[in-house]
Amino acid sequence: MRRVVRGFWGPRVESAEALARRWKLTLDQLAGLLPVVGSVAGEARTWRQIHSGGPATELPQDEESILAALHAAQEADGWSARIGSGLQLVLAGEPDWKIEVSGTGGGTSEFLLQSMVIGIKSPDTAEIPDAELLTAVAEVWEPDFGDVTDDDVLDALEDDGGFAVGEPSIGWIGYLSPGRAALLPDGTAVARKELSGGGVLLDIAPRGNVKDVLRTYLQLRDAGALQPLPSPMERAAL
Repeated sequence: MRRVVRGFWGPRVESAEALARRWKLTLDQLAGLLPVVGSVAGEARTWRQIHSGGPATELPQDEESILAALHAAQEADGWSARIGSGLQLVLAGEPDWKIEVSGTGGGTSEFLLQSMVIGIKSPDTAEIPDAELLTAVAEVWEPDFGDVTDDDVLDALEDDGGFAVGEPSIGWIGYLSPGRAALLPDGTAVARKELSGGGVLLDIAPRGNVKDVLRTYLQLRDAGALQPLPSPMERAAL
């Protein structure tokens, strides 16, 4: 069983130091929410960093190591100041589990969204705290929109809802920034929770209930809550 927890936003200038702090908070939150990411025999697990060329390398879960990895990524990519600085990490080892974390932030591109995406492959019987994971992404990264979703939901939105990759969407759990939350239509039949950093978390449907996710997606899109950022983008959130 695989799901993805995602957050997306527009251009937002950030230093490598600020990004390293966000990355460290993200990994700490994962360790607290997913026991498989936590420590083994009292020692923290080590993430592996995936590189576009060459073998993966170990990346300790401390801010200094993360900052060094971000600086190295910036030096290797002459476009990083514009498209953002990214890392791709993976944690495997437990049977039937694989956690992948990839993100790009700090960029000023008017056409490419910045993002944080956490892919979780887990046993079918595992209890995954979807709402808490999306809350962590929302509060750490301050995105414009986000969701917890899978291929079944994305296929339904694309096939039956006219969704295109790169547009705002929802899964069985969704997040909307304050500007988007203000456009929620009256009578939206989903539970909502105000987050401390602003915006709302939407509990839309149980996992597997693709029909209700599609229905709510169409309702929110028609109300303007899922309209894309203006192109070219000039701000991080609606």
